[in-house]
Amino acid sequence: MPKITGIKTLTRTALRSILRNKSRGVLTSLGIIIGVTSVILLMSIGHGLQAYITDQFESLGSNVIIIMAGQVFDESGGLQQDERNFYAANNAIFKNKHLKDLRKINGVDFVAPIIFANTNISFGTKTVKVSALGSTATLADIRNLNPSNPQTQGRFFTSQEEAKNEAVVVLGSKTAEDLFGTLNPLGKKVKINSKRFTVVGTADSKGAGGGFGPNTDEQIYLPLEHGYDLAGSRDISTITIKAPNSDQVDFIKKEAEKILLKDFEKDSFSVFDQSQLLESINSILGILTIGLSGIAAISLVVGGIGIMNIMLVTVTERTREIGLRKALGATPNLILTQFLLESTILSLLGGAIGIGLGALGTLAIKQVFPAKINLDSVILSFSVAALVGIVFGVAPARRASRLSPIEALRYE
Repeated sequence: MPKITGIKTLTRTALRSILRNKSRGVLTSLGIIIGVTSVILLMSIGHGLQAYITDQFESLGSNVIIIMAGQVFDESGGLQQDERNFYAANNAIFKNKHLKDLRKINGVDFVAPIIFANTNISFGTKTVKVSALGSTATLADIRNLNPSNPQTQGRFFTSQEEAKNEAVVVLGSKTAEDLFGTLNPLGKKVKINSKRFTVVGTADSKGAGGGFGPNTDEQIYLPLEHGYDLAGSRDISTITIKAPNSDQVDFIKKEAEKILLKDFEKDSFSVFDQSQLLESINSILGILTIGLSGIAAISLVVGGIGIMNIMLVTVTERTREIGLRKALGATPNLILTQFLLESTILSLLGGAIGIGLGALGTLAIKQVFPAKINLDSVILSFSVAALVGIVFGVAPARRASRLSPIEALRYE
């Protein structure tokens, strides 16, 4: 094996050889550049989306248990893909008695039913399609819906307004913006299905949930009785529960299941907490990110083949140089190491440029879409780029090392 001083000399020689033909070097590394850039961009988008969704879930409240009709998860624990299981005939239909029983569970802070209904809301000449949630005043404590600035955003509706069935509504931030623009909506009258409601508050922006579930900023919140009216039914399909702390979540889930199993089949409802849902979503995103990154990494292999081809041509072009070096005492191992270093340097340069372009691309994408550079993706991409340079540089390097010095010197 060559000594360290020999490696330094060979590295300088390899760099000089590459710099003699800069355009060829860039074109040789192009496949690596594209591959590394693509992998970093895709992994940055995947990790950014996961972080964004995690933030959205945390903003919607912690230690929240959700009870839904139908099967939300499949047998493997992933999100249910078969819509028939969501709308099966035997799905549970919750009633007020179930709410009362759930409130009796030891340690439960809040219980709130949710009635969903799609409707239109109007102010003046503007009409917006929204998802209306009919619930109780306790939903604000469960879902962190109390406005952060009461002076400008008002409040959530109260239990007194709920008991009196007053026509009040809380708007999602996007709904408020679409209807009122820069005008403060507090105290204004809006129409929902031809009925007039008073706006008592606007919720903080929670985000779109990364495409999973409805955009909470486009929702509106009404007292439960008005939710029943909009839905045209008093059946409850979703119940949310607030646990005092994370240690109590599993206990409350088990107790809730016991209560509901008295009236329903086990596969007719789902009891889960937000961490389960978040874990399933992140698992889907993780697999998707790895799959897309794997496809992008194919270009690294293509780039490696490009490096091998160019290095084979380089060996042919420098046959006389190789013969001269061997005649002056260079061993086959030294020749092999030099050409292997050249291919590795080309690959590493391509990897470094790709990392730079990937970082710039991530910063650009971040302006319009969640994206976050992950150190693991940078290390992985750079390591693979180096490996590609070594693996695909072996054949040209071995060919160069095996040339006969006499035949090489005669080569024209």
